[in-house]
Amino acid sequence: MNSDILCQRHPATRREKSGALTLATLCMAVLIAQLDTSVVNLATKPIGAEFQASISALQWVIDGYNLTYAVLLLSGGLLADLYGRRRIFMTGAAIFSAASVLCAAAPSISLLIAGRVISGVGAAMMLPSALAILRVAWPDPKQRARALGIFTGCYGLALIIGPTLGGLLIADVGWRSVFFVVVPFGLAALFVAPFTVPESADLQERNFDAGAQVLGILALGGLAMAAIESHNHAVALLALAVALTALLAFLRVEARRGAAALVPLDMFSSRPFRGAIVATAGMTFGMYGVLFLQLLTWQSTGRLDAVGAGLALVPMALVFAIISPFSGALQARLGTRFMTGGGVAIIGSGLLTVGIAAGLSSLAGAEVGLTLTGFGMGLSTGPLSGVAVGAVAAARSGTAAALLNVARMVGATLGVAGLGAIFAQHGGGTEGLRLAMLLGGAVQIVVAGLCWRATGAAVNH
Repeated sequence: MNSDILCQRHPATRREKSGALTLATLCMAVLIAQLDTSVVNLATKPIGAEFQASISALQWVIDGYNLTYAVLLLSGGLLADLYGRRRIFMTGAAIFSAASVLCAAAPSISLLIAGRVISGVGAAMMLPSALAILRVAWPDPKQRARALGIFTGCYGLALIIGPTLGGLLIADVGWRSVFFVVVPFGLAALFVAPFTVPESADLQERNFDAGAQVLGILALGGLAMAAIESHNHAVALLALAVALTALLAFLRVEARRGAAALVPLDMFSSRPFRGAIVATAGMTFGMYGVLFLQLLTWQSTGRLDAVGAGLALVPMALVFAIISPFSGALQARLGTRFMTGGGVAIIGSGLLTVGIAAGLSSLAGAEVGLTLTGFGMGLSTGPLSGVAVGAVAAARSGTAAALLNVARMVGATLGVAGLGAIFAQHGGGTEGLRLAMLLGGAVQIVVAGLCWRATGAAVNH
């Protein structure tokens, strides 16, 4: 009898260990992407000083990565479904690591931006593959919610490590060192994945759609260009016209291709899926906007140096890291709608608080606003991922994960571009920060309301 029990338990124990190793490998992808984001935001002032770069150029240092990541995510998710999720995950890790070395060695702002663009290519292959692997490896919704909570908790962990370590590196070694921080994680993910991550793919008569990809690049690229170059009305209007024209053409092409499309439009017939997409875009619009502008303001006004600015982000990151692993359990108690729409509303309240506190002698107001932002992120990130990948068939998990990340990076790109443009047009500093954060917070509250309605029909897990 005892031997039978041991034989029954042994496979389960092995599966648990295998799942833990798989999750650890996938978490490296989050650490790579989020460490890169947090340390580069911290490095914008010294980068600008070395290259005599404008705020617009610094926006492209951030958005060169964000935009490339966003426009190639669809192809990254599709390639993962078609040619193997582990294979595409590893390819992305290799590209990202090589691009980080290029950024560290860049002799000019143009080559630095080019390195950031290549980093975006790697991330666009790596992260949707990781989310798709999670969907396949944890088919049970409750187990997947727990895995997603740990997976998204790494965003908070990276936000703790990144600014603190990045600030010290910038002060002692220089800004170039921050790009080397992610390389060990990338190489580790690349070398352990063959042993820890199972391979999977779902062909289903789908293929790569180059025409739709080009139209997607023009649509998202034009939108970001219009926001960043809003001070140049002629360029902004032309970019906006290109973006809208490309978007309409993209929708026509995808509607004709049906289930074989790069973005199968029938996925959006799911109300919970639409709600997750809207909430994700709103979530990152605020988070990336406040990270870029608050850090830049603290350093450009001489309020804090790189080390101090990094330490000032710790409360936000700590709350995020503490809340995220428990988001699955909180979702079971509070419901999907609160965790998604409510979480985005809390982020919006954080931005409003940062805006109101801009220019005050004490940092307390800004810290409260940033902590609220981290709290809202911790509540919403995992449940949004779970809603998006759980609302579609497993065969489309890569595409669903890619679309979720497209929404995340479109929100991030527009947050940096749009709020950064407002910041620049009002002279930067505390006044520019105040106006940008008040507008950003208002936008997020509206998005949260839309999400609350859209996810009303979602099942509370």
